[in-house]
Amino acid sequence: MADQVDILIVGGGPVGATLALALQESGLKVVVLEARPAGVVSQDRRTLALSEGSRMLLQRLGVWHELSAHATPIKTIHISQRGRFGRSVLHAEDEGQAALGYVLPYAALANVLDRRLAEAVHVEVRYEARVNGLDASATCGLARYVQADGAAVEMPASLLVVADGGRSLTDLPGMAREVRDYGQSAVVGRVVTELPHCHVAYERFTPEGPVALLPDGDKAFALVWTAAPAEAEALCALEDAVFLERLHAHFGDRVGRFLTIEGRGAFPLKLSTLRPVTAPHLAVIGNAAQTLHPVAGQGFNLGLRDAWELALTLRDTPPDQVGAPDMLSRYQSRRAPDTQGGILFTDFLVRTFSNDWPVLGAARGLGLGLLELAAPAKRFVARKMSFGANG
Repeated sequence: MADQVDILIVGGGPVGATLALALQESGLKVVVLEARPAGVVSQDRRTLALSEGSRMLLQRLGVWHELSAHATPIKTIHISQRGRFGRSVLHAEDEGQAALGYVLPYAALANVLDRRLAEAVHVEVRYEARVNGLDASATCGLARYVQADGAAVEMPASLLVVADGGRSLTDLPGMAREVRDYGQSAVVGRVVTELPHCHVAYERFTPEGPVALLPDGDKAFALVWTAAPAEAEALCALEDAVFLERLHAHFGDRVGRFLTIEGRGAFPLKLSTLRPVTAPHLAVIGNAAQTLHPVAGQGFNLGLRDAWELALTLRDTPPDQVGAPDMLSRYQSRRAPDTQGGILFTDFLVRTFSNDWPVLGAARGLGLGLLELAAPAKRFVARKMSFGANG
């Protein structure tokens, strides 16, 4: 049995690392349990759609200056639907922002945060720690994990925080998970196009699901193409030239021809929500608490805001009240509007736009046209995408 700590974070990915770094000057004893070996540089080829609010959080952590060279700003978002009238365009300059968001390689963010964690004086990271159980009682939380040498360890904590994306723990005390399968998969990759992106992101809705092109680097886009699972598998198996022709036929001619594709892969799309996300001396944040459809790029940004709000709540809490019901209730009340708003928003978009019903298609076109004409409505949508329901 290890000595009790104040905060024990399960998962040292970007969300867990953000929480730990936000707490490093809090006076609390913080320990992070991470399954990876120490010093492993991430080679993850995924890209992240980072909101302006998330950029501000990373700037407050003191890491954005190391990331900005890797980030591609999104200055315009073009929203349309294939084969029907109606579109809306959001501009960063209309909101008084340098960008509406950024496209950032996951590996760049993970590696910078890993390095900062290693340098943090008041945060301890235990690598190759594989958590295999959690318990929570009225007095403390308890994590059970196995070290690299095979030794089993039990570590009590005033607050256990699960931030591992839900990969290692499926049975959490007092919590239940609801999963909704959208019957869709996302085909992802990086495409080079005939025309420059000019920092424009495209969200194009089709009956099969949305297709997004996000500016990534000088001359490329990060692609997210939603399709039925069997179709997604077939698309990944195509030769590059055939795939690019299919993509052009599906997306249209706004960026000219698609010239190259790399890093193709597919994954299923589901809405996974945990209820509740807190129990005595236990909190679940990030993708471990809610995994959303990638439309509108809300999921990862919700997770970062989970970490930030939890850190603020903990810093405002006396040490002897960490993990207590009142403290967890305050955190939940802070997060509920933003979390529920993000879930409802993305679910609404998927359900409303992923069909070919004529009447609904006309209504969608009218809605996009009205949004384009109504400056206050556009400002409202842009702010919620940038900063969440709490603004």
